[in-house]
Amino acid sequence: MKDSLIVLSGGMDSTTLLYEYADDIALAVTFNYGSNHNAREIECARYNCQRLGIELIVIDLPFIGRLFESSLLSGADAIPEGQYDDDNMRSTVVPFRNGIMLAIAAGMAESRGLRHLMLANHSGDHAIYPDCRPEFVDAMSRAVAAGTYDGIDIRAPYTLLSKTDIARRGASLGMDYSHTYSCYKGGERHCGRCGTCTERREAFIQAGLPDPTEYEE
Repeated sequence: MKDSLIVLSGGMDSTTLLYEYADDIALAVTFNYGSNHNAREIECARYNCQRLGIELIVIDLPFIGRLFESSLLSGADAIPEGQYDDDNMRSTVVPFRNGIMLAIAAGMAESRGLRHLMLANHSGDHAIYPDCRPEFVDAMSRAVAAGTYDGIDIRAPYTLLSKTDIARRGASLGMDYSHTYSCYKGGERHCGRCGTCTERREAFIQAGLPDPTEYEE
């Protein structure tokens, strides 16, 4: 019985989670909050959900783009270049984004009679993004369970995995990563220079897998 809702961006990590747990997932939710790469990610999320026969709902959160400060919301030129864990990547943090999204997802899950929320945070996120760290996920899971009649929880099976580990899992599932998107600049092709592009490229190299991504350089 499908009893889970996944927060799906359309990137490598959440799409791998979607495929790995497709038999458990009744609903995928993605959020359009005004980031540079939202449109590209949502396109990928739609493709993969249609392929798996999983319902996808896109929720607009325009207030984030209006009221929050982040280079991710300020156009491609504002995105720093370099390694994913460089200090300058802190500018890409959208304050408490996962907390907001998980709260909405919890309400939707309870409305649909679902018991679990699925999130694809991983160990590479921990240095920069506070709302991807294990202590946040554990605390948020307790809060969601306490605030719902059925005790909905958060399942985040990739929390301690690297992106390389995730790429290997996807390869074992036969995934086509050309239908995922990572670049924070949001162009037609991945820029190849921003932190998320370098992390993506390194994950394929370290996993010993062919990289299907088209990079500008």
